[in-house]
Amino acid sequence: MTLRVLLAGGTGLVGSLVRSRLASRLDISATSLVRPGSPAGGHEVEFERLAEAPAAVLGPLAPEGIDVGISCLGTTIRAAGSEDAMFRVDHDYVQAVAQGARALGARQFILVTSVGAGGPGFYLRTKGAIEQAVTDLGFARVDLIRPGMLIGERREQRPMEAIGQRVFEVLAPVMTGPLSRYAGIRAETVADAIVALVGREEAGRFVHENDELEALSRP
Repeated sequence: MTLRVLLAGGTGLVGSLVRSRLASRLDISATSLVRPGSPAGGHEVEFERLAEAPAAVLGPLAPEGIDVGISCLGTTIRAAGSEDAMFRVDHDYVQAVAQGARALGARQFILVTSVGAGGPGFYLRTKGAIEQAVTDLGFARVDLIRPGMLIGERREQRPMEAIGQRVFEVLAPVMTGPLSRYAGIRAETVADAIVALVGREEAGRFVHENDELEALSRP
């Protein structure tokens, strides 16, 4: 059986790795959504239009339906330009992808958020809000991916994140026990874990943090 997978955010740090891994799987047919003009290639989508009519936009791209939706979409206030603009991407666009996937039959949705989602501060509140919004859509299974500091090289420059990565790499030996959930984790590890979750049958809402992501990523 071929699983029909919809991927949003397939040009970012984790998403690009997920995309390449999905492409190598003979049992998966993946549809990747990209912004118009993206050099990565894929199905170009105007995300503002998607937010207005999710099923109408995604329907022609997946005429046979969708089994699994994956969102690796995400930005920062600095990159987006304002809190409102970041919320539009990290919440509204992600919600639209999930709504469209659900309308086209998806039973599973895999969402990349962040460790501490739902906690204090605008960024974590936004992550918690989208987790709840996706959960409320009625998927049989929702997998919430909450990595610590992502380690890897992005296409776009994020100077503060690069500094944070170096700090977390230095601190890695002492970030054990309860602190391990906040430790740095390789983007490749997160991508491998996501692909390992695709098609899981057990129903429910599952939260995956660093330790479990590490375990899921192993062959």
